[in-house]
Amino acid sequence: MARQSILILMLLALLIPAADLAAQGLPIPTTLEDWIQPGTQPGALLEPIIAGSACNLCHSSFSTAPVDRWRSSIMAQAGRDPLFHACLAIAEQDAGASGDLCLRCHTPGAWLAGNSVPTDGSAVSGVNDFDGVTCNLCHRMIDPIYTPGQSPAIDLGILNDLAEIPSPQHTGQYVIDPQDRRRGPYTLGGGFPFHPALMSPFHHSSELCRTCHDVSNPAYIRQGSEYVLLDLNAPHPTHDPADEFPLERTYSEWSQSDFGQGPVNMGGRFGGNNPNVSTCQDCHMPSTNGIGCNMGGPSRPDLALHNFSGTHTWVLDAIHALDTSYLLWDTPAYMDPVQIAISKNLNVDMLEAASDLEVTTDNGQLKVRVINQTGHKLPTGYPEGRRMWIEVRFQSAFGDVLSHHGAYDFDTAILEASTTTVFETKHGISGITSTFSGLPEGPSFHFALNNKIFKDNRIPPRGFTNLGFESVQAAPVGETYEDGQYWHDSFFDIPEGAFLLDVKVWYQTASKEYIEFLKDENITNDAGDILFEQWLQQDKGPPVLMDELSIEIGVEPFIRGDVNADGANDISDPISLLGWLFLGQEIGFCPVAADGNDDGSLNISDVVFLLNAFFGGGPPPYAPWPDCGPDPTPDLLRCYGYSCP
Repeated sequence: MARQSILILMLLALLIPAADLAAQGLPIPTTLEDWIQPGTQPGALLEPIIAGSACNLCHSSFSTAPVDRWRSSIMAQAGRDPLFHACLAIAEQDAGASGDLCLRCHTPGAWLAGNSVPTDGSAVSGVNDFDGVTCNLCHRMIDPIYTPGQSPAIDLGILNDLAEIPSPQHTGQYVIDPQDRRRGPYTLGGGFPFHPALMSPFHHSSELCRTCHDVSNPAYIRQGSEYVLLDLNAPHPTHDPADEFPLERTYSEWSQSDFGQGPVNMGGRFGGNNPNVSTCQDCHMPSTNGIGCNMGGPSRPDLALHNFSGTHTWVLDAIHALDTSYLLWDTPAYMDPVQIAISKNLNVDMLEAASDLEVTTDNGQLKVRVINQTGHKLPTGYPEGRRMWIEVRFQSAFGDVLSHHGAYDFDTAILEASTTTVFETKHGISGITSTFSGLPEGPSFHFALNNKIFKDNRIPPRGFTNLGFESVQAAPVGETYEDGQYWHDSFFDIPEGAFLLDVKVWYQTASKEYIEFLKDENITNDAGDILFEQWLQQDKGPPVLMDELSIEIGVEPFIRGDVNADGANDISDPISLLGWLFLGQEIGFCPVAADGNDDGSLNISDVVFLLNAFFGGGPPPYAPWPDCGPDPTPDLLRCYGYSCP
């Protein structure tokens, strides 16, 4: 059957022009078999995954309450995220049953209950399904690597009952306790009265996060440096991520960083009371002093705040705006607007902490260095439409823009990207997949079909090595980073007459091009249109400012007496100065301010004052400025940021 599928595709490709194949919307004929993953399977639970609201009684309504913080995170709203719904529709159009891969991480309760069939998500229903990645889901997860003396003893039997144990776990290959026995990093004692509670070191490890934050496409198998469709209608022969096409490698990036070998002292950059960070939880769930339960629970010095801080801002607002519309889900989240604001602010804080910005000159050019302070690539995660870029603007002292790189128009959501550095990953289609799908070779947003990385210039983390990142399919593409380099340098020409410099680093969850793609390519349902309308309502998904530096770069020649900035301090300078004062001509970099000593009149005293200022004194260490007149900061001096002593 598998070989027949390939032969049918090849025959279609020969008989029907590629453009016609695309027009007919023929998907790759993958089936549910192609997307099967090891681990717990649908229908295997004796007790279902329950909604986060079931934990309210004990774990909400206090300052460090886990449920309150979780509810307004994208983890809780993973099943309602309109970006997810729009992407799911395109994936289903492109490759049969591929939505199963999406649903197992975004709506794990629904997937485990068997509500992920059909794989377009149409059977997902109710709070247990739409509550995304719930408390119950994570706290019933089992480490697929059983460690005697550390893992709960009952885990060995659960693992042995599986048809296939994930090794390693990735792409949603979770193992879930069939019964509602909850695990966590603390020992609560055998007499804990509220629910079964087992101590699990797994819940303090990044390996737990790996389950859904290293994602591969199992429809492809690696052959040399290429990824090809092979043996459709059958599970992947190895389930080894090294043999599958890499979609996301956040965990793997971390594993090859200094943080993965950590801890690294970050001085509290990512919050919490522990400056030494290593695991995903250390940064995204920073620890504090507090209680996790309002039923007399002990105060702990290392309580993990369930913020799940990341990068989402406007998407949370879009979910809230859609909540009771019932357009994409049948059970509202009822998020608290105050908690949404807190969550968004925490995400902005995370973005601001993620990078540092340095600006210097190098061989007459401006060098902008962006330093990655995270434990993975910057940016990381889901690749489509996600980007970060540098904006550089040079201005004259008159406020005229001399050059502008990386300009973003907030009205149109268009980024001028050709003259700056945009940090991003571009996946796309190559080889026989192009023939089969009728889509051209090259970068694309067809997530389920992409089988080649055309660009990946994202900034690696501390501890980066080319060999290490290549070993986990996360090597840079189209950019060179030296071993140990966790920054990127971009160079910009400095225009003549530049006085003011403004440099910014921006992050954006989804580009306009991606949002429009999800709308325009959708021939299945209205998920793309719903997302697009929300994108418009939420100010077109504006970028978030991560770093900014504003510098005056045109001061020094002028204050040293080189008024016309010709490289010499000579008689031409006072001539230029007189011309500027009385003819209104621009010299140097300053606006016309002929009343040099601010005495309210324009006369020879201004010339005398300014000539005396330039040639009779100067800012320290040369000599004090002469008498400044009635205004302690004359116009000309104020223009350059100097005041009288």
